[in-house]
Amino acid sequence: MRPHLLPSTAVCALAVLAVPAAAAAAVAAPSPAPSGFTITDPRIKESSGLAASRIHPGVYWTHNDSDDGPYVYAVDSATGRTLARITMTGVGKPRDVEAISLGPDGQLYVGDIGDNLGGSWDHVWVYRFPEPKGTLGDATVKAEQFTVKYADGPRNAEALMVHPVTGRVYIASKDERAGGLYEGPATLSASGTNTFRRIGDVPWVTDGAFSPDGGRLALRGYLWAKTYPWKDGRLAGDGEQVAAPWQGQAESVTYTADGSALMFGAEGAGSRVVAVPVTRGGTSPGPSSGSAGSSGSAGPSGASAAPGPGGASPSPEGGGSFTKGAMVLVVATALTLAAKRILRRRPPKR
Repeated sequence: MRPHLLPSTAVCALAVLAVPAAAAAAVAAPSPAPSGFTITDPRIKESSGLAASRIHPGVYWTHNDSDDGPYVYAVDSATGRTLARITMTGVGKPRDVEAISLGPDGQLYVGDIGDNLGGSWDHVWVYRFPEPKGTLGDATVKAEQFTVKYADGPRNAEALMVHPVTGRVYIASKDERAGGLYEGPATLSASGTNTFRRIGDVPWVTDGAFSPDGGRLALRGYLWAKTYPWKDGRLAGDGEQVAAPWQGQAESVTYTADGSALMFGAEGAGSRVVAVPVTRGGTSPGPSSGSAGSSGSAGPSGASAAPGPGGASPSPEGGGSFTKGAMVLVVATALTLAAKRILRRRPPKR
């Protein structure tokens, strides 16, 4: 029996249909999963903040905690190498730099907002300078300095976030019992005091970041991470838990420039930055393959190790709870950090 043959017109029609279908499939193909990197610069021993560059693909801005100087570093995520060290002038000697964020005005905001003595400073500072353009290299820039006070009195903080649409600056205080989210004035003033007012409650926060579209706010602590819907300048809901990696001294978080992942960083020499892909809803399936490292490896099954704010429990895949050894490690890390910071010399007020 002769095989049934399609008419030539039908064959042509199928060929025409196949072309756009193939093209659509190519367009719909997922982009490569973001990967983590290791900071190799020996000068960066206490990376305490991260901000993804918008004009230099794959570059992340970071800085040390205390005892470094007025420096910000540009790190290439492809190699882990430092491309530039930016020296800020016009800001005196930084006291306790804890956070960095990129505003919609193309400027980097550096938060000298730490207070390891539990709220003893009557004011803190925010520095601002334009993100360098062109080929990155060591440079000195003139930065603006803004004096910051809180409406309800001094407090310790490690998280500063600039909204990518409104440009408003927010600070999350670090307190295990009464942490707060604070909103700055619509426009910062370099000539007067900028009063930040409490607009919500948050738990023990070590860093935070807005998504590139401004629709979500990610917050992290030592043992948890969540993303919250953001609407009309406020947290809108209890948030969703993120499968953050286990990092001993978990200090920083930022979104990638395209918003496809959260990048989690930690203090320590040769520290690892771990990429955790996010879904449209703001949740995350866990650290991407190839992103684990010796100092930034994930906890059991890559899930966060403890309930986040609002009492949300870890997923079953995350193991549900720490082992006794992990808890001992957490306590030892916290005690070591507290002792180190308390023993630091207290610089004079400016």
